[in-house]
Amino acid sequence: MLSYILSFTSLLTQYVADFLWFLLQCIPAVLALHSRKQPLTFSNRKGLECVAPLFSSVEETPQQIPTRVKGQIPPWLKGKLLRNGPGKYEFGKYQFNHWFDGSALLHQFTIKNGVVTYQSKFLRSDAYKANIQNNRIMASEFGTLSVPDPCKSIFGRFMSRFESMDMTDNCNVNYVIYKGDYYVSTETNFMHRVDVETLESQEKVEWDKYIAVNGATAHPHYDPDGTAYNMGNSYGGNGANYNIIQIPPQKSGPEDTCLQGAKILCTIPPKERMKPSYYHSFGERVPPLDRNSSTSGRIARAMSKNYVIFIELPLKLNLWKLMTAKTLGRSFLDGIKWEPQHHTRFYVVNKRTGKILPIHYHTKPFMCFHQINAFEDQGCIIVDLIAQDGGGVVDLFRLQNLRQSGQALDQVYNSLGRPLPWRFVLPIHVDPSSSVGQNLNPLPYTSARAVKEGDRKVWCTYESIHDENLLEAGGMEFPQINYARCNGTKYRFLYGVGFTHIVGDSLVKVDMHAKETKVWKEAGMYPSEPVFVPDPKATGEDSGIILSVVVTVKKNQSTFLLILDAEKFTELGRAEVPVQIPYGFHGIFVQQ
Repeated sequence: MLSYILSFTSLLTQYVADFLWFLLQCIPAVLALHSRKQPLTFSNRKGLECVAPLFSSVEETPQQIPTRVKGQIPPWLKGKLLRNGPGKYEFGKYQFNHWFDGSALLHQFTIKNGVVTYQSKFLRSDAYKANIQNNRIMASEFGTLSVPDPCKSIFGRFMSRFESMDMTDNCNVNYVIYKGDYYVSTETNFMHRVDVETLESQEKVEWDKYIAVNGATAHPHYDPDGTAYNMGNSYGGNGANYNIIQIPPQKSGPEDTCLQGAKILCTIPPKERMKPSYYHSFGERVPPLDRNSSTSGRIARAMSKNYVIFIELPLKLNLWKLMTAKTLGRSFLDGIKWEPQHHTRFYVVNKRTGKILPIHYHTKPFMCFHQINAFEDQGCIIVDLIAQDGGGVVDLFRLQNLRQSGQALDQVYNSLGRPLPWRFVLPIHVDPSSSVGQNLNPLPYTSARAVKEGDRKVWCTYESIHDENLLEAGGMEFPQINYARCNGTKYRFLYGVGFTHIVGDSLVKVDMHAKETKVWKEAGMYPSEPVFVPDPKATGEDSGIILSVVVTVKKNQSTFLLILDAEKFTELGRAEVPVQIPYGFHGIFVQQ
C-alpha cells in the first residue's frame, strides 16, 4: 500500500511541477497572444540525406594509426591538427539530448614529411569518469539533466530535484592557450590542461578560484604579446554581470598557474539583470608561442587594436527559470529564450582603460555564434560577424532533430536562418554638431550605416558582404581568416563552412572586396571548420593551405583530412582515416 501511495505522490508531484513550469511558460505567452505567429521558415529544401551516424558514439583511437594519403602534401606543412567535439552520446540506457552535451573526444592529426597519422582520446573529465563508473549520466549538461541514483527510494529521487544543478567539466568545445599551455574548454567554470603530444588529460582548472566569475567562453582573444582576454558572467543578489577578463601572457615562475594574475578589465551590466544574454564567443586571436612553434585556426574575433567589442543578443537566459529548472525537471537549455522584441546592442570597451564608450550602439535583433574580425579606420570600428535571423538554432540542435530523416529533417533545416557575413560600422566619437538622422559612416568602401539618433545613441544597419553563390551554398559558419597577417587589420579573404544541410556540406572562400565566393563540395561529404595555415614563405594574404576534417555517412567511403590550396581553393591531397569520426566543433593547428 505504501509503495502505491509513494508512486502516486511522485506522479502527482511531477504533474504539479509540470503545471508550474507550464504556468511560467504561459504567462508571457498569454500577454502576447494577439501577436502569436506561425514558426518561421527560411528555406524550402527537400530530400536531405539523413546524417544521424554523424551524431553517434564512437570508440577512441588511443594509439597513432596511419592514414592513406592521396595527392600531395606541401613539404613545409609539419605539425598537429587538434580538434575537439562530442564523441559519446549515451551511458548505459541513458542518452544525452543535445549536440552540445556529448562527452569530449580529442582528435590529433600529425603531419610530417608527407605522412599523416591519427589518434583520438576521450577527455578524462570528472563527468566522463563518473558516467563510466556509474553507467549513467552523473553531471548535468547543456540540454540534459543528470540521472538520479536508481538505487534511491522514490522519495530520495524526488528530493534530488531540489539539489543545486551541478556544473559539468565536459570540455568539448575548443582548444585554448594560456601562458603557453594548452587547455580544452567549454562554457562552464572548468578547463582541462592537455598534453598535445599524447592527448592525455592533465589538471582541471576552475575559473572561480582565481577570479570572481562563474565561468568563461571557449573563445578567448590574444594580443601579440600573448596577453589573453575572455568573457565570463558573474551572478549575485542583484542578478548577472558580463565581465571582460585579462590574463597575463607569461608565467611569473615555476609555481605560476594559467589563471594566476587574471583580473577583471571591465564589468558590463546587462539590460535586464535577471535575463542576461547567452553568448557563445566574442572571438579570439592566436599568438606565436615561441620561435619554433605557432598556432593557426581559431574562430574569428571582435577585438580591434584598441577596443574589445561585446555583442548583447536578444537570446536571453532567464535566471528565475534556471534556478528552478532542476526542481521542475528541466535543463539549462530550457531557460534560454529568443526575445526579438529586444534590439541587439554593441558594447565597445577600451582595452587600455577598461572604460565602456558612452555611445549606445544598437541594431535589429539577430543571432550570432561567431565573429570574423574587427579593425579601426577613420575614427570608426568595423565589425564583421556571422549573423542569422531568428534565434531558434540552439534549440533545433537537439539530437532528436539532428537524427531525423525524410520530411522531418527537411523541416528542421528549413526552420534555420541562413548564417551570413554582415558588416557593421561603429563611430568611436559622435560629433555633437552633427544632426539627428545623419549617417556617421565616412567609409566609402562599405554601405553599412550608423545613423545618429541622439548625442550618445546610434542606430546601426549592416552591409551584406557576400554574393549569390554564398546564398546558394546555404550561408556559412565557422569563419576563419589569415590571423598571422590580418587579425585586427583590414583583410580580404574569409573562409568557412557552407550549409545547404543541417551540418556543413561544403567549404567556402569569400573575397570580401569583390564579393565573390569559391566553393569546394563533394556529394555525401560533410567538412568541418576550416583551419588556415599560412605558407612560411607567403607573399599574399591567401598564400597557404586549408585543413578540414571531412566526415561521411557512406559505409563504402572514408573520413579524411582534406588539404586545399587556399589561394586557388582546389584540392592538393587528402589523408583517409580507417575509423569513424563524429561531426565536431573547433580546433587549431600547431605548426612546427
